[in-house]
Amino acid sequence: MDYLTKLGETFFDWKVIGEVLPAMFAVGLPNTLVLAISSGIIGTLLGMLLALMGISRNPVVRWIARGYTDIFRGLPAILTILAISLGFGPILRVFTGITSPYPMGVAALSLISAAYIGEIFRSGIQSVEKGQLEAARALGFGYGPSMRMIVVPQGVRRVLPALMNQFISLIKDSSLVFTIGVTSRERELFQIGQDTAANTGNLSPYVAAAIFYLAMTIPLTHLVNWIDARLRTGRSKNRAERPEPDEAAAIVGKGAKS
Repeated sequence: MDYLTKLGETFFDWKVIGEVLPAMFAVGLPNTLVLAISSGIIGTLLGMLLALMGISRNPVVRWIARGYTDIFRGLPAILTILAISLGFGPILRVFTGITSPYPMGVAALSLISAAYIGEIFRSGIQSVEKGQLEAARALGFGYGPSMRMIVVPQGVRRVLPALMNQFISLIKDSSLVFTIGVTSRERELFQIGQDTAANTGNLSPYVAAAIFYLAMTIPLTHLVNWIDARLRTGRSKNRAERPEPDEAAAIVGKGAKS
């Protein structure tokens, strides 16, 4: 019983949690969202570029995209963050005068997410039936306009759930930025919890940070499931309404006779 009481005081000291909540609301939560959203936007743009490079007709371009993806997906995220921050941080300070490592954290998360998002986009684009591209070309569209206006939009729509899952991963990976030593006003949720736990000798701040992460990720997870279900329902309905080849031929034949 004493053990359970001690365990509860260690992880659920409501006084400590109450003391750390203002900092998490005012500093940790905004910084976590800024890290996740900014790196998600940049990663999405770079990921689309990687996806288009990955399906390029030029083998050199394809190999560049493949090499980038293999490297950034193969390295641990924390190692990539440290390498970019320690390697390019001094260069950034020399040319821009920016001393904060925060931009390097955003850059590292963006480059990491781009590798995964690029593969998501590539799989979505390649899942679109080749007949879509052939039909567009038959109507007089060039390869570029056909991809931009017909194939890519369909591919992106198919991978929306996977993109949302990647954003959820970004929210969690933002906690790794603590390794590059951001300032007190740039701390995200995990680092505030870690600093408070170190000062109080109590682990309750970690629990408070976990609650914040769950409050963000659980609704997003259910949103992903809802979007996925809607997309599956839409595809099933389209397939059900689409006539079979023999039926389509019969319809065309009737039209020709009339």
